Amino acid sequence: MTKNKKPDNVVFNAETQKYDAYLKPYATSVGAPVITTTDTIAWKNRSINKINHKVATQYLELKVAYDKMMEDFEYNKLIFEAKFTFEPIIGQIYHLYKRDNGESFLSIIAPEECTFNSLGSFYLNVDQIWEKV
Repeated sequence: MTKNKKPDNVVFNAETQKYDAYLKPYATSVGAPVITTTDTIAWKNRSINKINHKVATQYLELKVAYDKMMEDFEYNKLIFEAKFTFEPIIGQIYHLYKRDNGESFLSIIAPEECTFNSLGSFYLNVDQIWEKV
């Protein structure tokens, strides 16, 4: 045993030759308060469940919005590919029909007023986008 060796319960730094118990981030005596680690597992699990639920919900909302957008796109594509000889008026409802030869056409005549093969009724909104009625 060396001559300058301090007992184990004395916090002495041999390199700096100083007592540095006050600098330690942990308790250095038997009478010091007990150091306990915080249990973060429960908090982490709750946070993981929350973020998973949030992401899944956002995904479903985006998927519904995407599906609606694609449906609107398909309807508008169908109408713009259809034959019509008039300029549609914003705010009016028009009806899309299909002929026996496969050609589609847009009309102001309602399905209950004719015997054409109806594909649906559509409303032209202010953005000039067709919405299915």
